[in-house]
Amino acid sequence: MLEPVMFTGGVYKHDLVIELVEDLGGYLLQKNITQSEVILLMLIPREDMQIMEDMTKALMGKLDRAPLAGTETAVVTPTLAIHHLPHPACDVAEYLRRHGSKSNMIGMARGVGRDIAQMTGYETALINEHDAVVFTFGNFKKCILKKEHLYRNIEIPVIITGGPDMEQGDLPYAAEYVSNIGRIAHRSRKATEIESLDNIVDAVGRSLDMTREEIAKDPLTTIPPRAMEVIREQVPDINQSYAPLPITLNLKGLRIKLPYDQYQEAVKAVTFDEGVTLGEIAKVMPSRMKNYILVRISPTSVTGFVV
Repeated sequence: MLEPVMFTGGVYKHDLVIELVEDLGGYLLQKNITQSEVILLMLIPREDMQIMEDMTKALMGKLDRAPLAGTETAVVTPTLAIHHLPHPACDVAEYLRRHGSKSNMIGMARGVGRDIAQMTGYETALINEHDAVVFTFGNFKKCILKKEHLYRNIEIPVIITGGPDMEQGDLPYAAEYVSNIGRIAHRSRKATEIESLDNIVDAVGRSLDMTREEIAKDPLTTIPPRAMEVIREQVPDINQSYAPLPITLNLKGLRIKLPYDQYQEAVKAVTFDEGVTLGEIAKVMPSRMKNYILVRISPTSVTGFVV
């Protein structure tokens, strides 16, 4: 079982952490360097966590569990117009990125009007390509309750945010509800506002951990980080992509930011050391996002083996 963690420390000797990750059989998901500080998102075998903690202590760094690492989260706002895109939506998307998740902001087909708001099948399918979704609603309880039809058919965990205090039972189709995040016209700077953002991260993290537990009952044929490494080696054009995170990890697969029509055969032909191709153990299909390539790895109950 691989545990998602985040290392924060100085740039000096951070290569030792990367080498240790490789030696332990883990994976480096992302590296961000800001002046004299480095942030590493990693997957580490749970039984070897103490070794990584000892290395972190020796380098005077900080090691935290990061349940959002290696995931993709959608942040849905009613519309992308200025009156429906208040600062909290941007704060939520940015805060999720800070904690390791790749966040994408999505506007509804019709977000104006409590009674006529709607989402198309295309938008629902696009949201379902993510690992979790956060809906940023407003300050009125009746309005939030009226919009259950927008996320009723979504298959991934749904986290609802809004201004009023509400019970979880009021929203039966949502995994969790986070209050005190309504429509405000300023950035989140106060301690209470930052605490609300932390609550959103915690809610998303709990939902993702539940998904991980479900996957553990029927493990994937191969883990997405290994598929990512093989794709980087055998499809070199991915290194020429200017998109942020050219290969974006999901809990059940990954998104490759190359044109589907041009590169689908190359992706399907990617071969592991065991002689198995990616096309044999995964579904390679067009993504709803810019015609990228979406890979969904099959569980062992379908293939009958582990790579």
